[in-house]
Amino acid sequence: MADSPFHLVETSRFTITYILGLDDDPLTIENTDAIVTAPDGTRWSATLLTRREIDRVMDRWVTSGECAHGSYLQVQDLVIVRDPGMDSMTRALVDIFEEYGMDTDVLPKLRN
Repeated sequence: MADSPFHLVETSRFTITYILGLDDDPLTIENTDAIVTAPDGTRWSATLLTRREIDRVMDRWVTSGECAHGSYLQVQDLVIVRDPGMDSMTRALVDIFEEYGMDTDVLPKLRN
């Protein structure tokens, strides 16, 4: 895959910086973090997961003991997507900001 973990996607209203592992494929990624940046510099964080990835993570925690042995998942900036890949994730983020506007607190804002 690429040498950089940062993958930029420009939309008409903001830029998304996806943070992928070096072995992650942007077409099939199911678990990634992203930073959404508005033209004025306002930034939000998002953790994007597919439903399948949530099951995989929670099943792993049954053995590792994390989160009361996989009995819960708590992520402040979670966005669950039906389909894997950065395209699906981008569509979700674009829709969130179209629905709630660019001054939204639906996702956590990052300090500049």
